[in-house]
Amino acid sequence: MVRCAGIKRDGGRCTVIVNGSQTTYCYQHDPKRAEERRRNASRAARSKPSRELVGIKQRLSDLANDVLEEKVDKGVGAVASQILNVYLRAVSVELKAKEQLELIERLEALEEALEQQKGERGYGA
Repeated sequence: MVRCAGIKRDGGRCTVIVNGSQTTYCYQHDPKRAEERRRNASRAARSKPSRELVGIKQRLSDLANDVLEEKVDKGVGAVASQILNVYLRAVSVELKAKEQLELIERLEALEEALEQQKGERGYGA
């Protein structure tokens, strides 16, 4: 049994068993799959808030209809819409934070690639 040669974020050794004849890294640590992981994480980050936004919009629409049809008291509807708006704001903040994190990761990858290119060409100190 061969364990992944990768190092976890906490500095410890990865404990995933890998097929040593094909690779020495698991999916999470394989440098050859870094771009694939980045794309997958980006898709996942974008899909959750989108589903949440659709759900919030539907709830607000349903709530508005229920208030207009007098199925829900106006006061209850007002409080519920305020709560949903706070939730909507939290989803928006979460989405912005994820976008910023993704941009930071992409920038760091570009900076690293640039440093590697400089090193290969013999530039820099």
